Amino acid sequence: MFFKDLGLSAELLRAVEKQGYDKATPIQQQAIPLVLEGRDVLAGAQTGTGKTAGFTLPLLQQLQNRHKDGQKSFPKVLVLTPTRELAAQVHESVRDYGAYLPFRSAVIFGGVSINPQKQKLIKGVDIVVATPGRLLDHVQQRSIDLSRVEILVLDEADRMLDMGFIHDIRRVLKVIPKQRQTLLFSATFSNEIKQLASEFLVKPAEIQVTPENTATELVSQIVYPVDKKRKRELLSQQIGEENWQQVLIFTRTKHSANKLAEQLDNDGITSAAIHGNKSQGARTRALSDFKAGIVRALVATDIAARGIDIDKLPHVVNFELPNVPEDYIHRIGRTARAGQQGSAISLVCVDELKLLKDIERLLGKNIEKVYVPGYDVDPSIKAELIQNGSNRGGGRGNAGGGRGRSQGAGRTGGERSGTGRPGGAGRSSGAGARAAGGARTRSSSGNR
Repeated sequence: MFFKDLGLSAELLRAVEKQGYDKATPIQQQAIPLVLEGRDVLAGAQTGTGKTAGFTLPLLQQLQNRHKDGQKSFPKVLVLTPTRELAAQVHESVRDYGAYLPFRSAVIFGGVSINPQKQKLIKGVDIVVATPGRLLDHVQQRSIDLSRVEILVLDEADRMLDMGFIHDIRRVLKVIPKQRQTLLFSATFSNEIKQLASEFLVKPAEIQVTPENTATELVSQIVYPVDKKRKRELLSQQIGEENWQQVLIFTRTKHSANKLAEQLDNDGITSAAIHGNKSQGARTRALSDFKAGIVRALVATDIAARGIDIDKLPHVVNFELPNVPEDYIHRIGRTARAGQQGSAISLVCVDELKLLKDIERLLGKNIEKVYVPGYDVDPSIKAELIQNGSNRGGGRGNAGGGRGRSQGAGRTGGERSGTGRPGGAGRSSGAGARAAGGARTRSSSGNR
């Protein structure tokens, strides 16, 4: 289906064409008509399938239908996101698709000075994209009036729950009109998300364009079993032998991200780390340098899993597996976006075998194991308990059972500043036969 068949205005179609698109993705085909009807929507789709345009385009159309030029600007649309990077990404989409419309927008998040944000809000805006904590700072300081919000969007709602934002979300709901249109978008569904939807949405239209909690088939997934102390050595070898020019690497903790970025730099691989303890300026520079090819490897904690949108990102590496299986889907969803193919590699030591089983159970399949010559696993090494470094509460270790999530867990990502809260392509078959989830030995030539 083409965008021109979805009832969008000439101005929006012109902006979409300028961005190089003509055909709508499945989530866009289903969501745009429902939002234009004024329905509450509960939508689930994998990352990289076009969810942002799925709500941004019809919201702009709604504003265009209801409001004329010359009216005083006040927030009519509020979009809440869990991280600064995602807020910036959504705001960029609002600006791109609204390029030929008169509406003003602002992005609000912590880690930067609040005063420039206040000045922009005073001038008047129609659309606000915000992280919950910094938005509440503005509410408390009376620099924003949310009493006339017509449409509320909760983007990546599952991540907001994981990061302990539920209380802040409820506080925001108390200061916006009860009569409104509410849209809840999420890459994964859980019982908590469905409960949230029952509280905040009225008779919502439900959209699930892909099976729940699944990874796109365009991502080739491989596990390299390797001893923990040799992970960095194997990673550097892979980047060099395979000549990877752009690779996003995930660690569990901020300390691990900093340490790995430094080690890769010492190996001659230009690297940068991005996580919640970094200033917003440092995070923005690191991401910009990575996109521009100045930095070859970007090492990130899960805070970046939902906020990094890079066209044709070829490789994602799980240097450490996440404590929460759903985060694996979000991590590898950074590649194979917009119909492109991508590669996801996980370096797994004995400590992480339980985490790997949890991920495979979620995916409903085993991930192929590839044993790299020269990196044989030492069977004498005993598994150690993995500490949860994600500040989510209810950590998961290799000996643990089910996952626990604390709704009041500390925030990672630094959405609030000054409050004492936390700061912030397909693969050819190589040597050895492949079986579903089975192992194969990789040839020493480095070809897969």
